[in-house]
Amino acid sequence: MAQTHEIKAQSRTDEGKGASRRLRHADFVPAVVYGAGQAPQSIQIEHNTILLAAKHEWFFSSILDLNVDGKVQKVLVRDWQKHPFKQQMLHMDFLRINENEAVRVNVPLHFLNQEKSPAGKTSGVVISHNLTEVEVSCLPKNLPEFLEVDLSDLNPGEIVHLSQIKLPAGVEILALHLGADHDIAVVTANTVKEEAEAAPAAEGEAAPAADASKDAKK
Repeated sequence: MAQTHEIKAQSRTDEGKGASRRLRHADFVPAVVYGAGQAPQSIQIEHNTILLAAKHEWFFSSILDLNVDGKVQKVLVRDWQKHPFKQQMLHMDFLRINENEAVRVNVPLHFLNQEKSPAGKTSGVVISHNLTEVEVSCLPKNLPEFLEVDLSDLNPGEIVHLSQIKLPAGVEILALHLGADHDIAVVTANTVKEEAEAAPAAEGEAAPAADASKDAKK
């Protein structure tokens, strides 16, 4: 079971663009928490708390303990807005979780032992990670922070498909329910053939052609 992480927040009553601007100037992030059959709640979170948490992949793919005024709610990050070029989070949306209902979450992939694999040790082989995350469905208690893809046995020319990812108990990859065409390549190990360089023309080969051109003009 994935570890949960606590994010502390405060409730707020001021709403609207003006209120949000004031919060940002005071180094807070305006946010909303909704779902689980309850009314939406406007909250505010210290910007440094969000900035530090957002540096970790678990912040966007794990169940969080959102502590609002001392009351903890299980939530997922559902949306966020960042400043186009500043290190600033502008707004957050959190979805309350019903622990008895399955959730759909994009979970990161961690690729292991690539350098130790036969493909990784072979010159001229390019190993491509075609996906960096997959959407899974499971009960909140079973949600993994990430999925491991062990590449220790990967050989040149081989492909690792979605169906080959080992899943924890109770976790499903949604795409695999859509048919064989959706069992796409997660990792490929392609051999790159170097094109032989064109041999340089032998010294003096171009001269006769040039001379013939001159003779034709006479």
